[in-house]
Amino acid sequence: MLSFNLTRRRIVQASLLAGIFPLLTACGFHLRGNVSYVFRSIYIDGARAPRLANEMKILLGGISGFQVVDHPKDAEVTLAFIEVDDDKEVLSLSSGGRAREYALTRKVSFRLFDKNGEDWMLPDRIMIERTYLYDDSERLAREIQEQEIIDEMNRDTAQQLLRRMQRAKRPE
Repeated sequence: MLSFNLTRRRIVQASLLAGIFPLLTACGFHLRGNVSYVFRSIYIDGARAPRLANEMKILLGGISGFQVVDHPKDAEVTLAFIEVDDDKEVLSLSSGGRAREYALTRKVSFRLFDKNGEDWMLPDRIMIERTYLYDDSERLAREIQEQEIIDEMNRDTAQQLLRRMQRAKRPE
């Protein structure tokens, strides 16, 4: 009976945390200071990473005087995700031979180019890795935790992309 109450309590706690987490992150990401890009409009080709593309649209859409457009012909530059690779790897095992710790890895290769196909910055890659502990007795909590980590990795990738795009230069 005690074990059932502890498991139930942990599920309730995990559910409460999952409900509070979106409220805490609702303020969104705000860039520090003045942001300057050498281009004023962008098309984001998000076919390979729709959630990342959506995060980029939200962040870039908050910059005054900047446009995120729906068609590449209307944009000064296009951000294309060349390759997106998400991986999950077991890092350690329990004494019973079950997975105890995991590593989540996200690798995103991207390219920023104009209508003529000329690069505004060299194609580049972002790699993000996070680890977390796994407990067989708390499956629901683990799934919630893993999704929160994936969402955080997505936001981190988008923020790194924004910083890198500030170094973009018009082709000569």
